[in-house]
Amino acid sequence: MLTEHVTQSHYLRGAMKIVNPALRRSSGALLLCALTLLAGCANQSGNRAPVTDLNSGGTAVARTYVIKPGDTINKIARANGVDEATILRLNKLANPNRLIVGQTLRLSEGAETAALASRPSTMTTPEARPVDASTSNSQVSETTAPAADAGLISWGWPANGKVIQGFTQATKGIDIAGNAGDPIEAAANGKVMYSGNGVRGLGNLIIVNHDNGFITAYAHNRTLLVKAGQEVKKGAKIAEMGQTDASSVRLHFEVRRQGTPVDPLQYLPSR
Repeated sequence: MLTEHVTQSHYLRGAMKIVNPALRRSSGALLLCALTLLAGCANQSGNRAPVTDLNSGGTAVARTYVIKPGDTINKIARANGVDEATILRLNKLANPNRLIVGQTLRLSEGAETAALASRPSTMTTPEARPVDASTSNSQVSETTAPAADAGLISWGWPANGKVIQGFTQATKGIDIAGNAGDPIEAAANGKVMYSGNGVRGLGNLIIVNHDNGFITAYAHNRTLLVKAGQEVKKGAKIAEMGQTDASSVRLHFEVRRQGTPVDPLQYLPSR
């Protein structure tokens, strides 16, 4: 259902539809809109795996491979029967010697849409780092200059753990570590657009629509506590932390403004 022809204009049209009362009454249309919003920003870096709605018939998607410690382009190519040139071309890799653990590479042509996603298998993102780094649990600096429009919404942290994955064009969000069952809270007032596990690689996922063109996403939860169409307040518990479709317990959190992924640390308050 979600293919690479989903464009920014589709995203904006989907965002407009969410305020349509008729859409609010249609759970099927709401699901379609939410998943379209997830895939709204077509993958420019080629570093994310395809995202497929598991509730649809689906179309052929690209083969992918999640980078592991010690991997090289040559090793990946030989193990998967793909030539190195194809991997470099499909993923637009400027420096083949600098790979990111948890980054998802395309190995073949096929439908591709970007969600907040990918991480080992769309979104299982251990900390983004060179593959020769020694640990995947080091803390990421939370000191980031606020965005110019950060004050448009009153923001709060969705979880209390340490940030173990920073924002990049590949990750499109941050990862926050924690323990299974830790509370996941709404980062701002808004309305739940999607609550379910129909997007491969993101596990149990919640998407919340906010004012001023903002959307937040919360992935890999153990338990979902809200439903689509439900109004939530900043700080309200909406899920419990888990590791569905992830390599460890974590929250993958994204902020999107008018469909474009932005660094959550530029919006979240200092702590």
